[in-house]
Amino acid sequence: MRVVLQRSKEASVTVDGEVKGAIRSGAVLLVGITHEDTEEDARYVADKVVNLRIFEDEEGKMNHSLLDVVGEILSISQFTLYGDCRKGRRPNFMGAAKPDHAESVYDYFNKVLKEKGIKVETGVFGAMMDVNLTNDGPVTLMIESK
Repeated sequence: MRVVLQRSKEASVTVDGEVKGAIRSGAVLLVGITHEDTEEDARYVADKVVNLRIFEDEEGKMNHSLLDVVGEILSISQFTLYGDCRKGRRPNFMGAAKPDHAESVYDYFNKVLKEKGIKVETGVFGAMMDVNLTNDGPVTLMIESK
């Protein structure tokens, strides 16, 4: 499982001109699932996401987690995170999980985040989505389960 986390001041996702999810301060997660990913991977990454100390304290140091600041999450499925660009000019997406498996793990991941007390908004799995965000910092991190 691979997640690109971007700390954000606000973010939203639109499908066919309709806003499907929106958050205020928190994190935008681009979530990629590969063939071998399991619920254990989803739990590991969810725990990492909510507990990473990436928000500033009173002294401007990154000492607070998403839980500490009562931040929100916009979670976007992103199979292209498993695009292999080493050969040729067109990415190979063979590393991305098939949609049925990916959607199952992705849904479980979002469920775990919600169980940890985080407000989670999502786009539409498999849809063409327009993601709009105001990056805070910018702070952008990659989290992987393997």
